[in-house]
Amino acid sequence: MRGMAPRTRVIWDDAFTAYNFGPDHPMGPARLELTTALARQLGVLDSVEVSSPGVATDDELALAHDRDYVAAVKVASANPALADPRRGIGTEDDPAFEGMHEASARVVRGTLELCQALYAGEIDHGVNYCGGLHHAMATHAAGFCIYNDAAVGIQWLLDQGVERVAYVDIDVHHGDGVERIFWHDPRVLTVSIHETGRALFPGTGWPADIGGSAARGTAVNVALPPATNDASWLRAIDAVVPAVLHAFKPQFLVTQHGCDTHFDDPLAHFSVSMDAQRRAHETLHYLSHEVSEGRWIALGGGGYELVDVVPRSWTHLAAIAAHRPITPDTLVPQAWRDDVQRRFGRPGPKRMGDLPPEALPIWVRPWAMGHNPDNPTDRAIMATREAVFSHHGLDPWFD
Repeated sequence: MRGMAPRTRVIWDDAFTAYNFGPDHPMGPARLELTTALARQLGVLDSVEVSSPGVATDDELALAHDRDYVAAVKVASANPALADPRRGIGTEDDPAFEGMHEASARVVRGTLELCQALYAGEIDHGVNYCGGLHHAMATHAAGFCIYNDAAVGIQWLLDQGVERVAYVDIDVHHGDGVERIFWHDPRVLTVSIHETGRALFPGTGWPADIGGSAARGTAVNVALPPATNDASWLRAIDAVVPAVLHAFKPQFLVTQHGCDTHFDDPLAHFSVSMDAQRRAHETLHYLSHEVSEGRWIALGGGGYELVDVVPRSWTHLAAIAAHRPITPDTLVPQAWRDDVQRRFGRPGPKRMGDLPPEALPIWVRPWAMGHNPDNPTDRAIMATREAVFSHHGLDPWFD
C-alpha cells in the first residue's frame, strides 16, 4: 500500500435512489439507502472520504456507449412513453422512468471519479456500491443496467495510457457487458465467476469464451452449477483469480461485488453465505495489494434481497476497503433494525454474519490438493483453467 495509511473514498448521495425502476421491480433503491445507513451506524463512513458525484457528460458516456444510444436514453428519460425497446429501454427488465438518464449517468460519474482519483494518486481504494451495472452494452440497456459504469471507468484509464486493467466480477450473473465491450482489447482482463448460463440470465459466459482474436485469454469465465455453496464458490475464486491476476500484472484492479450469490437472493440459485461473501471481498482486496500496488476500485452490482443481504455485504466491502473490517459476530445496530421494522414490517438480521462461530473460518480445499473430475464444481473450474491458463503461461493442472 502506498503511504502510511489507506486513503479510501466511498461514493454516495441521496440522489442515487432516483435510479428506480418502480415499486414492483427487484432492484429497489432501498438497498442503497439501507447500505449507507448501516455503514454509517457502524462507523465505517467515519473512516473514509464520502464523495457526492455529479452526472457524467455525454462525452464521458461515449467512452463506452454509442452516442445514438445515449440520445435514446435521454428521449425516454424525458418521456417514458417514447422509450425504444430495440435499445433495451421500456422493457420488463429496464422500464423507462423520468430522470433515467441523469440517475444512470450519476452512477457512471461516481465510478469515473474514483478511477480519476486513483489514477491521480489521490486515493488508494475507491468504493461505489451504487455502481457495477455490468450488463449494459455499448448500444443498449440490459439486465437492469442502463449505462456501464465499470466500462466507462476502465476505458478512461486506458485513454490515459494505462497498459493493463483487470476486471473481476463475482456477481452470480455473468459480467457480459464489460466482457463484450473489451472483447477485442488485450489491455483488459475480464474475469467472471458466475452461475452457468444454462440456468440463469444472461445465458452467456462459457469457459471457451476467452476473448477476441487479438485478445485471446483475456476473457476468463467460470460457469458454476446451481446450488454452489460456500466452499465450492470460494474454491473456484481461489483456483482461478489469483493465478490469472498475477500473470496479467494489472496496473489497476476493478472488481464487481454483486451479492446475489447469497442463499436468500430471490433471482438466482447459489447457496452462498454472508461470511463467504465477506471472505471474497477480503480476497480481492488482498490481491489488489499483491498485483496492482493497492490501486483498487470496488463496485456493487446485483443483489435483490434488499434488507438482509445487500446492506450487510456492501457494508463489509466498504469496511474492508477502509482497512477496518467488521467481524461476522458484530451485532447489527438496533436503531437500524428498528428502522427496517418500521419500513418493511420485519426487523432484519441480528448479526453481520450468517454462520455460527464454530463454522468459521470456512475451510476451502486448495486446488494444489488435486481436483475431482466427478465433482461438477471442479469440472467447471478445470474447464476454465484448460481454456485460458496456457495463454498466460500457466499450467492448468498444477498451481
